[in-house]
Amino acid sequence: MNRRRIAGLALVGTAAGTFSGLFGVGGGAIIVPLLIALFGYGERRATGTSLAAIILVAIFAAAAHGGIYGNLDLRTGLILSVPAVAGVVAGTAVQQRLPERTISIIFSILLVVVAIEMVFG
Repeated sequence: MNRRRIAGLALVGTAAGTFSGLFGVGGGAIIVPLLIALFGYGERRATGTSLAAIILVAIFAAAAHGGIYGNLDLRTGLILSVPAVAGVVAGTAVQQRLPERTISIIFSILLVVVAIEMVFG
């Protein structure tokens, strides 16, 4: 891997970490679109790569929010995580059956709807 690519990935990671700390998002909302747009990843590979990347991001972000600022409800987080694991298994299975273009369109619509809701809702 060349230095330019590593530097680009580092910028994507920095953006994802910053957004994780600011808004609790980073993997799906930042890493996936940027890997697709800037690095030519397919939707599936970008998603898997993003999920791998957010392991450390989530651990450190939760530690910072909870340990430093007291903004963590660990019990609720753990309750949310159990069905989320089932959801990720189901979502991954569905993703493998849809064309990547369809996944990108659905994801794009979701981001736009969420953005509109946040601005005008």
